[in-house]
Amino acid sequence: MTLIFICIAGILGAVLTFFISAQYKQIAVGSSALLSLLVGLFFYWFPDLLNAYLTKTIPVVFFGTSFIGMVSSKVCSSYIQLVVAGILFSLIYSIKSQFFEGFGGALGALAFIALLLTMIIFGLFKSRINFKEALVKVQKWIFNQHR
Repeated sequence: MTLIFICIAGILGAVLTFFISAQYKQIAVGSSALLSLLVGLFFYWFPDLLNAYLTKTIPVVFFGTSFIGMVSSKVCSSYIQLVVAGILFSLIYSIKSQFFEGFGGALGALAFIALLLTMIIFGLFKSRINFKEALVKVQKWIFNQHR
């Protein structure tokens, strides 16, 4: 049951951030910050609403998945991809959360990994190419975007 709450928080973090940013033409960082602040304050004001683990973990997962929601609509316009990326982030974080303690940028790195995996998976199904070709396409896209 705990994992379900964490996955729901992950889905909401990615989808709501993207929705606010895309639909209302807001800056992605501002959308992430505002929503994360609201979730953090909610659990600060109501710490006994859920158990201590969820009260601590849900704001962190929401904040991390809001990084996924900051993706450009030119790169990812499918809410299904955001849902899958949010779930992937939540599952990896739940399984390996102790691994990320003390690492700066761990939430952003995990968000990048979850979104990249999702894009590769969807790319495989969309174009019906093999895994190696999908990786090459993603690699070309990444390096062409940052030149």
